[in-house]
Amino acid sequence: MALSCRLGRALLSRTCRPQPVYQAIRTLAEVVDGEDDRMRFPGQRPGQHARFITEPTFLEPDSAEPIAAYRVMRRDGTIIDPNQEPELDRETVVKMYQHMTKLYEMDKFLNSAQRQGRISFYMTTHGEEAVLIGSAAALNDEDVVFAQYREVGVLMWRGFTIQQCVHQCFGNIHDIGKGKQMPVHYGSNKLNYVTISSPLATQLPQATGAAYALKRSKPDLCAITYFGDGAASEGDAHAAMNFAATLECPMIFLCRNNGYAISTPTSDQYRGDGIASRGIGYGINTLRVDGNDIFAVYNATKKARQMALEQQRPVLVEAMTYRVGHHSTSDDSSAYRPKEEQQSWKDFDQPIDRLKRYMADKGWMTDEEHTRMCEEYSQEVLNAMKASREESKPPMEEMFGDVYTEPPKRLQEQLQELRQHVARNEKEYPLSNFK
Repeated sequence: MALSCRLGRALLSRTCRPQPVYQAIRTLAEVVDGEDDRMRFPGQRPGQHARFITEPTFLEPDSAEPIAAYRVMRRDGTIIDPNQEPELDRETVVKMYQHMTKLYEMDKFLNSAQRQGRISFYMTTHGEEAVLIGSAAALNDEDVVFAQYREVGVLMWRGFTIQQCVHQCFGNIHDIGKGKQMPVHYGSNKLNYVTISSPLATQLPQATGAAYALKRSKPDLCAITYFGDGAASEGDAHAAMNFAATLECPMIFLCRNNGYAISTPTSDQYRGDGIASRGIGYGINTLRVDGNDIFAVYNATKKARQMALEQQRPVLVEAMTYRVGHHSTSDDSSAYRPKEEQQSWKDFDQPIDRLKRYMADKGWMTDEEHTRMCEEYSQEVLNAMKASREESKPPMEEMFGDVYTEPPKRLQEQLQELRQHVARNEKEYPLSNFK
């Protein structure tokens, strides 16, 4: 961290911006008698001089009005303010709906595949489809994505196929990651989607660094990082937001506040007003949005991207949503939340259903078309799973590749030891499954 701080200061000095401390001292020297009613200390926000008070009045969090959430479409699919309805043609809206439905069907079958022992792990996005597809549609495909682990919808919007997703989950020879990652840890250099890593929040400071690089080399692009309310409690989240604000990095922090960090509800995670209140504290332009409203997410992300590029500064969007599914296949959410709560959200406010009502009102979608669409994607997932099961696993030698151009002697020795071990215990290893 000390090295990062020195690097940050060095980069700041290159921008030739006036130093806030110098500004504060110079301003203080200009103060005359009778004007000593405003703070002039260098620790305050640059350019602002708060007034002094004569009584020790503490700021109370409960006295502030809760941060409002931006919404375009009601739960019944009707538009609140026609001026806020995005200018999207039928083809684009249908594409949004198709991707939300495709994602739902893929999640359903791959989750079942894990329960059957066909893959080792899975995480669904049930209930959060609008956050993913709405934001993805508002980005430039060249913008760099640093995701957490529930954002495969963004990758699919950019062209990643169901078959590619299934290959990754099965870890076969067609997996771009060569079977080295857990299932759902997707990545695509071609689609500007940085490969997922399991540790929480590591992607946030990485995104900040990438955004700073884009600022210096490609000012027409930005970075976006997705994270959950639980990841926002990690120290990396603080470092990322603070660096992004002070270095003025063109990026979007998009928080999926779905109510739970695995088994920990938000009521046990923080006492403040969600994650949006932190953005203000870091000096970041911030908006809270109804995360189950795909049009609100689309508009918010589009505006956030515009602000990030025009102002060359970070923006925070907090999407309020609900995680309908379990955290992962390693989790049983019935142990910490009532099944009635989970079911009520499925019945009351499904993002897919909300968009379906909007489209039905416009004559863009019927129940029969929806059924055919679900059947089509279900069959595509089943075909992809069948194809993936029939493919071999990558050769075991791949474990030692993609790190060094020339493997050091110690790795060569370990590879040789592995081959000897497998040869001595070939009955214990299903080598026929590997290429």
